[in-house]
This record gives sequence, C-alpha cells and structure tokens, in this order.
Amino acid sequence: MHRPGMVSIWFFVGILLLAYGVLITASGLYELVSPPARPVVLGELHAGIWWGAVLLVLGAVYTYRFSPRRQK
Repeated sequence: MHRPGMVSIWFFVGILLLAYGVLITASGLYELVSPPARPVVLGELHAGIWWGAVLLVLGAVYTYRFSPRRQK
C-alpha cells in the first residue's frame, strides 16, 4: 500500500465527501422546511437530500476503509 506513517489520500477524500454531504443535506432539509418562493422544476424530488445522503454514505465508507488507525 504505502510506507508506514503515511496517510492515504483516500482518507482525506472521505473526509471531504462527509463534509460536502453534511452541507448539501443540511441545505436540502432547510429547503424542505422553508420552500423557496419560486420553486424549481422537479423540486418535489428533493435532490439535495438524496445527493447529500449519497455523499454522506460514500464519505463514511472511504473514511472507515482508509482510516490511519485501521491500516496494518
């Protein structure tokens, strides 16, 4: 894999995905609670919530899989 003491770049990618997932999910939930004055086309699908959840799951998987404490 990599030398001892080195942290995989995928661990940081997982952290970024988690952060973006939190932000996108939060904005999607805010939009659900407080709908915009002029709704967008297909706004009832709540894409922000779905994509935020996908990013949260992917970020959690990457962060767990490539965690520095988990490496041998």
